[in-house]
Amino acid sequence: MKSKDFFGKFVSVYLLGHLLAMALVVLLVCLGVKYGLDVYTHHGENIEVPDLHKMDYGKARDLIERQGLRIVVNDSGYNKRLPADCVLAQTPRAGLNVKTGHVIYVTVNSALSPAFPIPDLIDNSSAREAEAKLMSMGFKILEPEYVTGEKDWVYGITCRGRRINTGDIVSVETPLRLLVGSGTLEDEDTDTDYTDDELFVADSEIDDFQEVTAPPAGNEQEP
Repeated sequence: MKSKDFFGKFVSVYLLGHLLAMALVVLLVCLGVKYGLDVYTHHGENIEVPDLHKMDYGKARDLIERQGLRIVVNDSGYNKRLPADCVLAQTPRAGLNVKTGHVIYVTVNSALSPAFPIPDLIDNSSAREAEAKLMSMGFKILEPEYVTGEKDWVYGITCRGRRINTGDIVSVETPLRLLVGSGTLEDEDTDTDYTDDELFVADSEIDDFQEVTAPPAGNEQEP
């Protein structure tokens, strides 16, 4: 068999047709992926995120949905100077460009002030530590009330004149007052420490007092 006949079996019209069809399929797949991704990702499309701050949540949702975006409440906060259900914060921020269907996450103002359990601070921390801990939770701390006890040690917490305990749920809108030790003890130790010389002098004075007050020997009257 000649070499020309051998290679002619491989280089046939049927084989060339298959190779051409495969190349055409690969080209179509590449074009489909390119333009399909552009459509799927909204290539070249930009929607400016509106400013939702202080806007009622219902109005904010309508505005977002009209622009082809989505809105999700992912947190709540509390600001007594703003009405309930208004938007306190948003992500992404206003002015950024996003694609259709992008999710805007918002924080909504709660109708009620948040309340937290009182941490374990009573007879377990200094006044500075307790004040820092409570203020980090959002509580307002009034001037402390000083009580008998170790200086700057927390012996209690009051809320509107009533003592509260560890674990009690209290609103952050309610101011707290710490009961702090003034540095004086309730039962002061009145005993005096004496030196050996002072004890010797004291014993001598007691002996002298006994000799003076004791009746002379032989002067006792018989009944």
